[in-house]
Amino acid sequence: MERRVIFNNRILPYFLLLPQLAITIVFFFWPASQAIYQSLLRQDPFGLRTTFVLFQNFQDVLSDPLYLEAFKVTAIFSLSVTFFVMTLALLFAVLADRQIRGARAYKTLLLWPYALAPAVAAVLWVFIFHPSIGILGKTLNVLGLHWDYQLNGVQALVLIIVASSWKQIAYNFLFFLAGLQSVPLAITEAAMIDGASAWKLFRSILFPLISPMTFYLLTINLVFAFFDTFGVIHALTHGGPGRATTTLMYKVYMDGYVNLNLGHSAAQSVILMIIVSALVWFQFRAMEGKVHYA
Repeated sequence: MERRVIFNNRILPYFLLLPQLAITIVFFFWPASQAIYQSLLRQDPFGLRTTFVLFQNFQDVLSDPLYLEAFKVTAIFSLSVTFFVMTLALLFAVLADRQIRGARAYKTLLLWPYALAPAVAAVLWVFIFHPSIGILGKTLNVLGLHWDYQLNGVQALVLIIVASSWKQIAYNFLFFLAGLQSVPLAITEAAMIDGASAWKLFRSILFPLISPMTFYLLTINLVFAFFDTFGVIHALTHGGPGRATTTLMYKVYMDGYVNLNLGHSAAQSVILMIIVSALVWFQFRAMEGKVHYA
């Protein structure tokens, strides 16, 4: 028999929903509507006159080779971060799920990076890989490998991928470990009695059972790579050298805050919102039917 919550006062449910609705309206719908409105306008260089230009800002942005280059960088960056984060987090979760000595300390150490702010995490990587003051950066140059992410675009892109992945692994590890520990022990014991190897046990039983967790984390990591890596990029490379690490999110900041081109910046933010929404929608449509719920 299904139990339902019944409110004697009809107004009470709306009062309970009001705080969350207010937060959503103030911090999401209102800024989004302002961005859409601003994307249809164009200001003069002095900000004294505003002209309604409809979709001209979108046409200028989509025909800009610099924006298309930022789109390419974002695609490489987001896919790489998502792949490395999920692969390493799943590996660590499988290892932590085993009965090994010092497992509690191992789990605690893996969770620490998530407590750091993105900019702080980036500064830590500066002290490691800076070509002049970094421990590994100086060592690589001494060995003759010519490491300098401030001048080499490929090295800079690799560095922000590594730094962003390191920051996000703890979050994914926590969810993967919770998913693995929720699998009934009787299922794994029965598979081991039947002679299943460790790889077959993981591939045929454990991984399908945690597929809802994997599906959730895939969406979260893509959104993280698009939006929450701004602090890492800004602290490490400032979008350079050149435009080697300028992602779509960082280009919105550069055009809007630095170059004060509010119309183009707002149009880019709207396009970015559409891209991320389309990615999330596609993931739900393409993968939700393949998710197995225990």
